[in-house]
Amino acid sequence: GEELANPKFHPFWAKCEELGVLVFMHPLGTRELEPSGRLAGNGLLTNTIGNPLETTIALSHLIFEGTLDRFPGLKICASHGGGFLPSYANRSDAVITTFPDRVGPLPEKKPTEYIWGGQLYFDSIMFTDEGMRHLIAEAGIDHVVLGTDYPFPWNTAPVDHVMSIPGLSDEDRIKILGGTAAKLLGIEG
Repeated sequence: GEELANPKFHPFWAKCEELGVLVFMHPLGTRELEPSGRLAGNGLLTNTIGNPLETTIALSHLIFEGTLDRFPGLKICASHGGGFLPSYANRSDAVITTFPDRVGPLPEKKPTEYIWGGQLYFDSIMFTDEGMRHLIAEAGIDHVVLGTDYPFPWNTAPVDHVMSIPGLSDEDRIKILGGTAAKLLGIEG
């Protein structure tokens, strides 16, 4: 496929921004790494590692190719907790200051600011309480929405998972379970 940051998609992003719609992004897979590449073999690595990696690459291109700067009203929700980006966004910040001459045109903001600034959101498909707490710590409670990955049975009780995470307030749970999504989708009641 082609990167979502490719200029040929600018009309799509412009229309999404104009309409104020939330774009949900889910990986198709990492075709370049399968079936004979490094993700071949046991472990279904094309899914286990490949899908979060694909999400991370797509989001990183949207940041570093200037798509999120070009369309500052654009809002994207990435599946699977945003892949590795929430955990490694600080590394992306560091690369800008450490190797500015190798980054290419610098984005207008640090990569973490696209997360905290309201353009990037992530679903709650994390596999442990600690993973969810880490996502919340890195992205902010207002940037995490309920995810299921239906029809795949990763977690057969995603609401129960959110409800059982120690340390979340009722207000936090309400945000994850629908409050934030309602705001993003314009269906507050």
